[in-house]
Amino acid sequence: MNIRTATANDLPRVLELNEEALPHVNSLEIKDMEWFLEHAHRFVAVEVEKVLIGFMIVLEPGLDYKSLNYSFFCNNYSNFEYVDRIVIAETHRGQRVGTALYQQLFDQTEKKRITCEVNVEPPNPASLAFHRFLGFKEVARQQTNGGTKKVEFMVKEL
Repeated sequence: MNIRTATANDLPRVLELNEEALPHVNSLEIKDMEWFLEHAHRFVAVEVEKVLIGFMIVLEPGLDYKSLNYSFFCNNYSNFEYVDRIVIAETHRGQRVGTALYQQLFDQTEKKRITCEVNVEPPNPASLAFHRFLGFKEVARQQTNGGTKKVEFMVKEL
């Protein structure tokens, strides 16, 4: 497994992986991924045998990013990194790829906490269990998308 900084050449595959993960992440366009590539504090890709099988996008506070979930953390916390999304190809889930991505983040961050949200409607029980296993705790919930989604805000204190 190779974890490295994502590049513009990775974006078509990143977008494909993102769309395969719906509805657990929101749909994006290539221009959105280009924005992340330019503004994310961390945008890493993970490869197995030179095939991109996952990615993680991490933001710091203070960006002009129109996300209700990101805004929640900016309005309620300081000194954090926000995991906007982590996506692993279905063929590689359960193989500790996500754990490796998070462990690298935990080891390299200088922040006091890592934040994220996970869908509870539509349910994403595997992701909730995974994040709890890593030590994330629920701090709040919020409905979004006109009430069609509900997310659990999670924080891991470092």
